[in-house]
Amino acid sequence: MDLRITSKGDRKIVEGPPGMPLLQSPDDIVEVIGACFEHRTGAVLLYAENMPDGFFDLSSGEAGAVLQKLRNYHIRLAIVADMGALRQSSKFPEMVLEESKAGDFRMFEDRGLAEGWLVGE
Repeated sequence: MDLRITSKGDRKIVEGPPGMPLLQSPDDIVEVIGACFEHRTGAVLLYAENMPDGFFDLSSGEAGAVLQKLRNYHIRLAIVADMGALRQSSKFPEMVLEESKAGDFRMFEDRGLAEGWLVGE
């Protein structure tokens, strides 16, 4: 899996490749979790293109499966996406809003903002 480790200050982030597919199914998030354990971090930054095809369609169940696996291991996820261009189900923005209240998942249009949130800036 094409993951890289970036650092901001003393915090590490597992990051997917911008603009490229990464997760073919929700089960692939296990490799991302493994990278988090290997590098002792609880922060993941992915891009919309990294996500499984059905992630942004709530009826697929893929978003729930990915987020629950990350939540089980106390890993925070930031996704960078152009929200205006993103093909998503009508209820997806509501789910993002609810999830952002819990503090485990957020979406950003800017990588720098996503990185800042992951490291607690």
